[in-house]
Amino acid sequence: MKAIFVDANPALADVADRLHRPAEFELVVNRQADITPAQIPAVVADAAILIVDHTALPTDIARQCKALRHVVFLGTGARSYMNPEELAAIGIEVHIIKGYGDTAVAECAFALMWTAAKGFALMDRGMRAGQWLRTAGIQLTGKTVGLVGFGGIAAEMARLCNGAGMRVLAWNRSPKAHPGVEFVSLDALLRESHVISLHLLLNDETRGFISRDNIARMRRGVILVNTARGALVDESAMIEGLASGQIGHAALDVFDVEPLPAGHPLERIENVTLSAHSAFRTPEASDNLIEASLDHCRRISGVGSAG
Repeated sequence: MKAIFVDANPALADVADRLHRPAEFELVVNRQADITPAQIPAVVADAAILIVDHTALPTDIARQCKALRHVVFLGTGARSYMNPEELAAIGIEVHIIKGYGDTAVAECAFALMWTAAKGFALMDRGMRAGQWLRTAGIQLTGKTVGLVGFGGIAAEMARLCNGAGMRVLAWNRSPKAHPGVEFVSLDALLRESHVISLHLLLNDETRGFISRDNIARMRRGVILVNTARGALVDESAMIEGLASGQIGHAALDVFDVEPLPAGHPLERIENVTLSAHSAFRTPEASDNLIEASLDHCRRISGVGSAG
């Protein structure tokens, strides 16, 4: 069975080439990271499996890929790029990958939290412009962090925050328990947390979850960290909150539109820290991610997995 990695950036292409075992199934690595949806059918050709990193796959485009039966999405946010139900209706199964970068993403969220608390981004920008800006930081030891959604990444974030002497609250849509974490109502979390870190999957129920109303319920001056999905947040409401001081700082790795469009309002707001959807990009996470995608291909092809 033939698989094609349709939008491999140089780093992931090299990992795929290194980890793929040609005797198991055929893999074509297309080193065209900026491929457009319209180009996909020609590149996919007769492949039955499509590995996708970050390119949209509209249903009408997938329908043109006559041999396509499986899509392996590199991550959990497939809904940001395709409609799994519509694809299933035309005989294409979507597979996602969980857990590959839990530690990497949690470390990024933890770093963004500290950067926001200490004002490093603002000072860095100022010093590069010849200004000696000294900000008053926030001491996080003893403060409360609220984790919205609780899976593998949030569990790693809780471990790090516990180690830093923070009180850790969490809210999850289904009941959970975890050492060192106090599970509370969403209202209590919003009201009590000095830092709120988002760890929800994006779906129809969670889109716009951090709404104008929920922002108003937060502790004034809260630090908001988002390493999950940009669409979890009502962006205009967040910008209003930043301007009013209801949100003291937003530390963001993800955005509604990526890459962030030139001239976007967030570029001009001082109390934000921005990173380019890079939380999961470590060598360890990349190896985990590609190995998991290849395991999907092995199972689909009937050759088992690496075990």
